[in-house]
Amino acid sequence: MIYIGYKLSKVIDNLFCSYLVFGITSLLFVQVFINIAVVIGLIPVTGVTLPLVSYGGSSLVITMYMLGIVTNILNKNITDFITNKKDYI
Repeated sequence: MIYIGYKLSKVIDNLFCSYLVFGITSLLFVQVFINIAVVIGLIPVTGVTLPLVSYGGSSLVITMYMLGIVTNILNKNITDFITNKKDYI
């Protein structure tokens, strides 16, 4: 999911949508990284939830909202994403 988000942000022609997808993907990556680091014991326990897994009503709603935005942008640019019009990766 994170790879697809970063790849999509490089393929999109619209600069605002590209930055939006990059930011949302980065937020999800940071949440996952912090949660895994807490479970392993690398950092002290924080209140960051694991996206789409941990129990948290508002966190789940915001995560679903962000993924809906990324999915909508992906649907608008699906041909560029599949054909890899800009071959950066």
